[in-house]
Amino acid sequence: MAYLLAVDDERDIVELISRFAEHEGHTVDTADNGAEALSLCQRNDYDLIILDIMMPEMDGFTVCKKLREEKKTPVIMLSALGTEYDKLMGFELGIDDYVVKPFSPRELMARVKAVLARNTSGGLKNEIVIQGIRIEMLSHEVFVDGVKTELTAKEYELLSYFIQNKGIALTREKILNAVWGYDYYGDDRTVDWQIKLLRGKLGPYRKCIVTLRGTGYRFDEKA
Repeated sequence: MAYLLAVDDERDIVELISRFAEHEGHTVDTADNGAEALSLCQRNDYDLIILDIMMPEMDGFTVCKKLREEKKTPVIMLSALGTEYDKLMGFELGIDDYVVKPFSPRELMARVKAVLARNTSGGLKNEIVIQGIRIEMLSHEVFVDGVKTELTAKEYELLSYFIQNKGIALTREKILNAVWGYDYYGDDRTVDWQIKLLRGKLGPYRKCIVTLRGTGYRFDEKA
């Protein structure tokens, strides 16, 4: 199974995550502050990191930012606040998912499973081209008019999902279930935040993601 790192300054939370993750067959390392977490990440290649925001020595945002300078390890971020700012900041740093405390351990494990599945290649067409957008599925690289565009993991997954379902009206709920990979309980504005960030990186093709008032979104290659 997977090699995980659980990071939180609350020992009972780390122990809870470890117990449920190990029950699922995963191997788990733990850390109780950001500096220790970053040190472990530099020494080990984790399959996924569960990372709290508010921690001593170094907060989760700083850990994630420094981590992204070297690795693309999937990150699920934890927060007791759940503010729009925290979510948007996390997604801009390239996190894969966001969980608000208190959380259900079983729901967290479902999200871990979904994120791990999304980051495992297999059976995908290598290249998809729509207008001036080209997606290299195996390398997870995106090019806009021939220029490589740096997308976060979530932006990449969202764009891939849109293109593979072009012309189809997609509700926010359907997008959440498909891209996040679980039955989402929470604020469906998560989709809107991610689409806003994605549109900003598509240049002249931002209009291809069409807003359907009262419904959701549609990818229209003729827009």
